[in-house]
Amino acid sequence: MKVVFAGTPEFAAVALRAIHEAGFTVPLVLTQPDRPAGRGMQLQASSVKQYALAHGMPVAQPLSLRTDSKDPERAEQARAAHAQLLALDYDVMVVAAYGLILPRSTLDIRPCINIHGSLLPRWRGAAPIHRAIEAGDVDAGVTIMEMEEGLDTGPMLLMEGLPIEATDTTGTLHDKVAALGARMIVEALHKMAAGGLVATPQPDVGVTYAAKITKEEARLDFALPADVLARKIRAFNPFPGANGVVDGVAVKIWHADAVDGSGAAGQVLQADAGGIVVACGGGALRLTELQKPGGKRLAAAEFLKGFALAGLRFS
Repeated sequence: MKVVFAGTPEFAAVALRAIHEAGFTVPLVLTQPDRPAGRGMQLQASSVKQYALAHGMPVAQPLSLRTDSKDPERAEQARAAHAQLLALDYDVMVVAAYGLILPRSTLDIRPCINIHGSLLPRWRGAAPIHRAIEAGDVDAGVTIMEMEEGLDTGPMLLMEGLPIEATDTTGTLHDKVAALGARMIVEALHKMAAGGLVATPQPDVGVTYAAKITKEEARLDFALPADVLARKIRAFNPFPGANGVVDGVAVKIWHADAVDGSGAAGQVLQADAGGIVVACGGGALRLTELQKPGGKRLAAAEFLKGFALAGLRFS
């Protein structure tokens, strides 16, 4: 089978690597345009583009695939991409965290299947891994689905779950889900080639939406219960990084555990080598890894050498 691949971040690059190593021909890779990144804000190619170029795969980076865009440049690029796909000899398009909307005109050219990082219909949308951890779900997983114009509403082709460990952050769970998705998409393509891939409509019950993560919601409200805050800290690690303001400084909190304790919400109850214990709306949080603006991520004992927290309060 000949597979056009559309994806952008590392999650997608893991899948592209698996498809390539399984021996499928990839006549075209679609990925988002290079973006400024790093302290120097230099243009940086996506993880998918880097892999594709390293393995001799043709790459296209249209700003949009919507030929009806009101932006002339985007519309022109979309028309060029559409013409390229129409002229291309391929069997299926695989989409993984591409970041652009595929219009009906694209979906109608060839079958399009998507690697989605949740057990649909739970957590349709942009941030399923973050939201699963934040909500306290016990399982994550991957659904391989047919694409349609709705937001992750298409029929399901394959589904497999994996447990969310108590220590999982979005970073660690991302890697597990990406590896699972890569294995499953290769299985799906082999089954498709053999004519054995069966589509099942998504159920109408259990639908939830995983809204895109914003930096604003990473500011912790210590009036919330400690277990809720501990999940948020794990969910926002590595991006955007949960934080709390103490003594006028926004401190990022990378690791914390819910513990027993009581006091005014945000009050630092203990600050020593064992951790920084902060009272919450219910229970307390023991902060064990923190970071000042412009500084490094430090264990609590090291952090306290440069930032005395005893007696202070997180606002």
